[in-house]
Amino acid sequence: MDSPAHALLRLNDRTVDLQRGTVADAAGHKITLRAQAAEVLKVLAARPGQLVGKDELVQAVWGSIAVTDDSLVQCIKEIRKALGDEAHEIVKTVHKRGYVLEPVRTERAWTLPRRRWIALAAGATVLAALAGVYLWPTEKPGAEPPVIAVLPFQNLSEVRSWDRLADGLTEDIITDLARFRDVPVVARTSTEVYRGKAYDVREVGRALNADYVLEGSLQVDGYRTRVTAQLIDTRTGVHVWSERYDRDAAEFFPIQDEITEKIAVTLTGWQGQIVEAERALARRKNAADLDASDYWLLGTEAKHKMTPQGLTQGRVYFEKGLKLAPDFMPLLRDMAVSYSVELDLGSGVDYAAAVGLHRTYAEKAYALEPNDASANFQMGVARANEGDFEGEGRFKERALQLNPNNADNLMCLVWAWGGWQTDRAIELVDRAQKLSPRHPPWWNFPIAQAYFAARRFDKAYEFAKQAGVSPNQAAYVAMTAARLGKKTEAAEAAAKVLQLNPDWTAESMFPYQNFEDEALLPESAAKAGLPVCMTAAQVKADTSPFRFRPCEEARARAASGRRNGDAASPQASRL
Repeated sequence: MDSPAHALLRLNDRTVDLQRGTVADAAGHKITLRAQAAEVLKVLAARPGQLVGKDELVQAVWGSIAVTDDSLVQCIKEIRKALGDEAHEIVKTVHKRGYVLEPVRTERAWTLPRRRWIALAAGATVLAALAGVYLWPTEKPGAEPPVIAVLPFQNLSEVRSWDRLADGLTEDIITDLARFRDVPVVARTSTEVYRGKAYDVREVGRALNADYVLEGSLQVDGYRTRVTAQLIDTRTGVHVWSERYDRDAAEFFPIQDEITEKIAVTLTGWQGQIVEAERALARRKNAADLDASDYWLLGTEAKHKMTPQGLTQGRVYFEKGLKLAPDFMPLLRDMAVSYSVELDLGSGVDYAAAVGLHRTYAEKAYALEPNDASANFQMGVARANEGDFEGEGRFKERALQLNPNNADNLMCLVWAWGGWQTDRAIELVDRAQKLSPRHPPWWNFPIAQAYFAARRFDKAYEFAKQAGVSPNQAAYVAMTAARLGKKTEAAEAAAKVLQLNPDWTAESMFPYQNFEDEALLPESAAKAGLPVCMTAAQVKADTSPFRFRPCEEARARAASGRRNGDAASPQASRL
């Protein structure tokens, strides 16, 4: 029998010529795989039905050339796209180990006589028709996040010594982008071939399997240095984003990190330019065309409205995505985020149930991506909910270490540390705002909380007014307004709190002790005319473990008074 490297294979009704590296559909349209992707497919085809490890594939295809896992992932993505394998049924992923080429779908094209092929084709047509009636999917599976390629930055200056700085910028940007696990980055070894050459971004996208290209330049003119960067969608050739950074040439080296950090932060994160561009594409798709990545994008958009309704809608999207791709880490991670945020909105949820669901999704996300900063943060939240504060600190510090330039991650840490490590939280606020001056609306809640804990009520009021619509967010407006002597504003906001949740109390505002200064929250709520303590009936229905000590004492006195025949104080709920 001929070597598999020279075989014609039938995969998903397509003919694969392993020798030429081509895939042809039933109509005869051919796709030529990149050399590396063709080699990966050859290795897999030589061992159908067997697991081929990632390291083995990298060694077989790239040899001694150092490449990242992203290079292999891009080849697999290209192979699946050529085969129409959106469901990953032909090239299967074995998590953290490697890939399997499914043998059921890999018959060699010549191994059956022509008559038998015709008979099988006829039978397959009937089965396909029946499957189309009963089994045809209404949504696209798969979870392929957008891929970015950073092309070598050009030195437009006449002095060639600036080439090294342009190279340094390119390398630093790739390194910073690689920390954001939601957007895979093509390895520099793959993009280096475009140095100094004219290119069509569409061709670059096809060759590198990249959805976006970042290109830029460096120009030194006298005493000024100018860095330009632009992001282009390789599928359309449309410029998605561009920016120019002008700096004093003498000061450029000390602030080189600042420029690379800002480019990375602008492009990535929950509201980065890449995600927003992908989200815009998802909004224009029909429901039948949405894949798991689209559902993640739409779910995070809903989640970040910071309302109970937004969280519910976000989880609907996440659940649809997880049905298509149960191991798509961003969906699992952000499902955990939604339960964590829900506990802080003050809308009255089942604490035990929310904590349990949060832990389940956080642990699944962490198991898939233990080096994702946000997944580590969510594990820290899960540990805190269990009372394991040593574990909480370990995971949260690890989150900061993994990606100190992820502004969204910094803001999550502000949320966690605002009441306890207030000075540190405010330092992170300053850093996040420098990285992303036009911050998304959801940041306003944790920022308001951090300034409130620091008793900087003017700043807390400024951000609280811009936060979303939920009982706790309205409570910050009421409490900070009251602290500032704004009685009308405080009264209006307090009324809004009780309109949103008639059972709201300062004691139930957070299901855990959120402030090192234990008197801050009850004092501020009382100033705003808001209820401080839960009633005995509310305590019985509340599943969270946290209680104000003065409230417990007041309820105990009231219960004792009832046993002795005294009337309970009508003001007990307000201390």
